[in-house]
Amino acid sequence: TEINGQGPAIGQEHVAELLNRLELLGEGDILFLSGSIPVSVPDDIYRRIMERLKPRSIRCVVDATGDLLVNVLEHRPFLIKPNQYELGEIFGREFRTRDEVIPYAVRLQDMGARNVLVSMGADGAVLLTEDGKIFSETAPVGKLINSVGAGDSMAAGFVAGYLDGADYLHAFRMGLAAGSASAFSEYLATREEIETVYGQILQGEGEPCEYDALAGR
Repeated sequence: TEINGQGPAIGQEHVAELLNRLELLGEGDILFLSGSIPVSVPDDIYRRIMERLKPRSIRCVVDATGDLLVNVLEHRPFLIKPNQYELGEIFGREFRTRDEVIPYAVRLQDMGARNVLVSMGADGAVLLTEDGKIFSETAPVGKLINSVGAGDSMAAGFVAGYLDGADYLHAFRMGLAAGSASAFSEYLATREEIETVYGQILQGEGEPCEYDALAGR
């Protein structure tokens, strides 16, 4: 059973305090904008934050749904991470395979996203990179115990992998490993659990595909 409580009421003075606190960020920092927002917060808050920080070359990761996600694309987020259902809500489609999501992930790139990571639960994930590559992997084999936080773990794992050396294939696999390992755990996965799943992913050794091979570009 999953019970989600309503978020607290956030006053405008607290929104202003948050925006002021973000002034501490500088070039090279990474900001995660993740999840839904309280009803008391302006629905364009993520866009306003990115617009405010744009001159500082801060890399933003956005894991949100609907207009909250679409409205930030003009500010070229470093990474967005919709799942296949959230992608379907944006475009009024239903996706069953990784190949089906690729043209629509391309459209999100055309709208401004630099990298698009689409999670598909047991079906794995797809990554479209800003340098024109597509990575597609099946999900590692394991027992689903608790999927809460798996998407957040995937985004965090991707960034951690990217910071290892700016290699998108490694980042993609780190994201898939972190998300899967958390889904296989009662709580968020440990480093050791993530490394174990990462080793399992490496046994598949998937290869990148160019846009013109799969997406018609």
